[in-house]
Order: sequence, then structure tokens, then C-alpha cells
Amino acid sequence: MTTPSNYELIEYRTGEGVARLSHNRPQARNAESQGLLEELDHALQRAVRDDSVKVIVIDGKGDHFSAGHDLKEAALKRSNFTVEQRWAFEERYYLGYAMNIHDCPKPTIAQVSGACIAGGFMVANMCDLVVASDDAFFSDPVCQTLATAAVEVMIHPWVMGARKAKEFLYLGGRMSAQEALAIGMVNRVVPRAEVQAEVDRMAARIAQCDPFALRLVKRSINRGLDMQGLRSAIDAHFDTHQLSHLSEGFQRQRTEGLGQAIQAAARSSL
Repeated sequence: MTTPSNYELIEYRTGEGVARLSHNRPQARNAESQGLLEELDHALQRAVRDDSVKVIVIDGKGDHFSAGHDLKEAALKRSNFTVEQRWAFEERYYLGYAMNIHDCPKPTIAQVSGACIAGGFMVANMCDLVVASDDAFFSDPVCQTLATAAVEVMIHPWVMGARKAKEFLYLGGRMSAQEALAIGMVNRVVPRAEVQAEVDRMAARIAQCDPFALRLVKRSINRGLDMQGLRSAIDAHFDTHQLSHLSEGFQRQRTEGLGQAIQAAARSSL
């Protein structure tokens, strides 16, 4: 377990009631390696335990929020995983850690600039609020590039609606910050130079609220979504995602074109 004073792949800062958890692999477009996800989840739990923290912000250092899962690491370390090993790994690092953000008792804000792709899309959209810079874009291209059934956590129809989610996933293209705002997936879009200041203003305003009242209102809204089936739908999709790893299409991509898929995913973040 990474100790609180020894984060390497995220940056953790607190002040005035706000904790900032920053993806800190800018040289890799903040791709979410196993180590980064471990540190991010540890920092999230640390912020939850800290009574001085009222609001949690997740962002990315450098040009991009996150280019998604670290596919190079996956190809190197997990390409020969059994079904059972892949299931256990993804249940913890992808489904479990993402749901920890969703279930976090404190308000969370995703501050998104540049690329927010696949696994990065998943992390950002588990937050309560999303504030994007005007150069941000969102994408989940893995149906096209890896022949898998989207990412592990199917939050898409819950944040953009079923019709738009199908278009988004079938085509595997980019959605601009402005379009994300228009469909209600993003709360605000501001110029790149102003995005941190805008998030700071929002976080400061939220931090003035009574923390127990915030916790209860978030709990009620999340319970309402669960009553509509959000958690059951996400759990069901996780099983479907695992099945897609056994398909002929995925096996073909893995044996013949995984390198090209990695390059395609990298290009989509430029």
C-alpha cells in the first residue's frame, strides 16, 4: 500500500476545505496504470477520512485529464491473464475503484481539460459534477479499437442518455466539451486558462454548506438513481464486458493488432 507521504503517480493537495487529487503522469497523457489507480483510490479514502476536507476535486496535470487505461502496461503484464485473473483485477481496479468515487460521501468535482478517454471518461463521470475547459473532449473508442463492450463501468447512458450513448460508443469518436454541456453531461465549460479558478470557486461555495446536509442530499440523489437501476445496470455490464474479452474479435485484436489498437488509442488523445 502506498503511504500517504509517498504518492508518485498522483499529486495530493489540500487547502481551505478542498482536496485535489491529480493524475500525475503527464508524459503518458495521464494514462491510468495500476499504480496510479491504487494511489488515486488511497488518496480518495484519505480525503474522506480527513474532517477538514469538504469537497474533493479530481483533475490531471499537464495537457490532459487522462487518456484512459494504460494499454501498454496491460499488454505487458496482463495479456495472458486467465478469465478468473482478469475478472478479479478489473473488478477491483476498474469497477470497484470507480464505484468508490460514485459512493464517496463527500461532493466530488471532475476538472477536465484535454483528453478524457475510456478509463478517464469512466473516472470523470463517476464524480458528482464535471467542469470542462473549452478544449476538453470525451471519447470511449474501445468498441472500434479493441472489440470490447465499452469500458468496464457503463455510466454512459446515465450521464448522456441512451440514444447519445449508443452513438458515442458505436462510432467511437470524440465529443466536444460544448456538446457534452448541451446534453447535460458537463455542468460548465470555461476557457482553459480559467477552469481551475472556476472549479475553486465552486468548491469553495460547496464547502460552505453543512457537511452532513451535503452527505444526505448526495445519498438521496444516488439512492434515487439506484432505485432506477443504475447499480444493477453497471454490475450487469461489467459481466458483459468480461464476456467480450472472450470474443473472436477481441482475440484477433490481441493476437494481430493490439499494437495498432494502442497506437489508435494514443492518436485519439492528441
